[in-house]
Amino acid sequence: MDRKSFARVECPIARATDEVGDAWSLLILRSAFLGVRSFHAFEERLAAPASTLTRKLRQLCDRGLLLKVQYHARPPRDEYVLSEKGRDLLPVLLALAAWGNRWLAPSGAPLVIVDAATGDAVDPVMCDARTKRPLVLGEIAIAAGPGASGELRGALPRPVVFGAEAR
Repeated sequence: MDRKSFARVECPIARATDEVGDAWSLLILRSAFLGVRSFHAFEERLAAPASTLTRKLRQLCDRGLLLKVQYHARPPRDEYVLSEKGRDLLPVLLALAAWGNRWLAPSGAPLVIVDAATGDAVDPVMCDARTKRPLVLGEIAIAAGPGASGELRGALPRPVVFGAEAR
């Protein structure tokens, strides 16, 4: 049974999870960020069934997150590289890792994020690019944007604060 698609929903969270929200896709992207390029290397690293890996790599390419690039003509051999769209997911994956370390690692973080040059621990924080202020529950809201439909503008006549009580 096919799951419901959120591709046409106006919520960017729904659309983003529709694009990359399953575990296999995120693990493939994590591996690509860590330098994995070939089908065989993905298969080995993830212990994924070949049929699942084939389907997920095709989806990630179709969605523009990975690029399939031929690196050998005879026999034909392809590798998978992150596109700009895929590379833009790095902060999302790092935030997910930090959240997992905080809430899902009762014995301590199994992996930590560190500065590549110094080895010092890094604590990813989402912040506003303009002001550099951290995004904090109760201080951030959503509002209808320039691409919002009339229906969404009517449903969201003023900003709604994350963490506020729904009425």
